[in-house]
Amino acid sequence: MAHPALTREDAPAASYTEGRTRYADDLYTWVQEQVALLRADRVDVLDLENIAEELSDVGLSEYYRLQSAVEIIILHMLTWDNQPERRSHSWALSIAEHRERALIQLQKSPGLKSSLDEIRHNAFRLGRLGAARQMKRAPKSLPAECPYTWDEILNRPFDFDDDR
Repeated sequence: MAHPALTREDAPAASYTEGRTRYADDLYTWVQEQVALLRADRVDVLDLENIAEELSDVGLSEYYRLQSAVEIIILHMLTWDNQPERRSHSWALSIAEHRERALIQLQKSPGLKSSLDEIRHNAFRLGRLGAARQMKRAPKSLPAECPYTWDEILNRPFDFDDDR
């Protein structure tokens, strides 16, 4: 839904401070008001502290989106390698899907490349727990450190038909 942009002529400075939505009360409306203020070039009345916090959260969201995709890939790689009798086409397709998600995320946010080692480490920690849960095993029965390189995570073949 488009919101009309405020202009300097539309509203005097006092109206920007009185009656504005507080960040803690209604995030959506607060965001719309901050966008309108930016478009009206009213930087002087922006809620800069909360804008900075939201921008930081956006960056973290991109980080966690990539980490989540890698976590699923690693979870399936661990189950694939440790329960060959349960391999399925579904696992292979999930790996393919989450690889695409990871690649799209890296294309959209190339700055994440500087965090790839940390992302792989954290994704492995979570993926290891998920794999242990799915396999009904103790996490210590799986590798303590990620056994997969980035190249393997993104490119190792998982063609289920070849395993039959």
